[in-house]
Amino acid sequence: MDLVVTDSPINATAVGRGALMGLVALLPVVLATALAESNIDDFDTSGWAAVAFVALLAVYAYAGYVAGTVSTDAPLTNGSLAGIGTFVLWLPLRFLIWLVRGDQGLVNGDNPVFNPGAILLFFVVAGVAGMLGAILGARRTPDRAGETDSTSSAQQAPQDTQDVATDD
Repeated sequence: MDLVVTDSPINATAVGRGALMGLVALLPVVLATALAESNIDDFDTSGWAAVAFVALLAVYAYAGYVAGTVSTDAPLTNGSLAGIGTFVLWLPLRFLIWLVRGDQGLVNGDNPVFNPGAILLFFVVAGVAGMLGAILGARRTPDRAGETDSTSSAQQAPQDTQDVATDD
């Protein structure tokens, strides 16, 4: 007995587009964070660490937003996968940075590049932020039932008509 699922709610185009757009948005955030970290003493306990975290949340939400606008079915699932996809696409780039710099341990040491607990946390954070972005993205798209205009005819304001009385 073969189990074949043909009607998957996951839209690979939506997830891929969201993840790639998220990666593009993530690069300036990571560069700005790296510059701030190198120029601010005790960056981890400063307020700038919170700003960097909020910026990361915004990037993952943006990835979900893009996926939510593209997908027609299950925007939350697609948005969550796009947020996670952005993080997964970032991991090889972070590995390459580690190879070039080589100044800390990869998974061990005082400040490892890949801390398994932090990776799990960011999977969850990226997924939840992607869902939140997908909620906004799905709301901004036209009605999923085939409506092509952002307002339906029932929601349009009635036109102002005046009866002009004429004396005959």
